[in-house]
Amino acid sequence: MNFMPVHTEILVSSLSQREVVKRLDLMTREVNYLDYEEYNHKQKFNGKVKLDSFHLSLKGDKADTFLPLITGKIESTHQGSILFISYSLFPGAIFFLYFWLAITMLMGMYFTFLEDNLLFGTISLLIGLANMAFAWHHFSRKVKKSQKIFHKMLDLQNKD
Repeated sequence: MNFMPVHTEILVSSLSQREVVKRLDLMTREVNYLDYEEYNHKQKFNGKVKLDSFHLSLKGDKADTFLPLITGKIESTHQGSILFISYSLFPGAIFFLYFWLAITMLMGMYFTFLEDNLLFGTISLLIGLANMAFAWHHFSRKVKKSQKIFHKMLDLQNKD
């Protein structure tokens, strides 16, 4: 069981693998975060697009802990292509969620077993669980936002 927020989906497109990669590449910018002028372009995603895979994140004006990292594989079929997409938190966000979950669990065990204070132990554990629930909720909101833009981009492809 995975405690960290993750979402997967499979999209089927009538477009060829090459066309999907071309469109993804038009909407994606490989970013040098130290160069403001380069960052100010109109692409919707930051990341890298290869012939059969991609690593993207939605471009934002400010840092966002719960912004999903979008990874995907593109496979060619006789009638188009299939995209296998996974949305997950960035590794730094995962580290801090596990870190604070461990801290609150240790505090809960300390208060419960060493201090015989069930109230503080329970509060500590509930804070850890609330932190995870908060992360899941905000991650889900950001996934929906990223999906909306990603799916719109694919719908625009079909109209061309």
